[in-house]
Amino acid sequence: MEKTTLYLTKELQVELRALARRRGRPQAELIRDAVAEYVARAERPWPRSIGIARSGAVPASEAKRWVHAEWDREDAERRRTPRPG
Repeated sequence: MEKTTLYLTKELQVELRALARRRGRPQAELIRDAVAEYVARAERPWPRSIGIARSGAVPASEAKRWVHAEWDREDAERRRTPRPG
């Protein structure tokens, strides 16, 4: 566990202290639980790479077939093109 410093308003500190007494738990534990819950609910943005190639040309359900077809086409072109030298 790592230590951090947290600044609270006087009113919030008073309420936190009272809540900790009522629940019989340390203030730090209440804060950790609250922060963990907040972080778990926080919206996570999609990775920027998702949707980057969305052109509508190749639906996801056809991607594997398209890749293989492209590889086959490129391979056939390489075989037809004479190499210099």
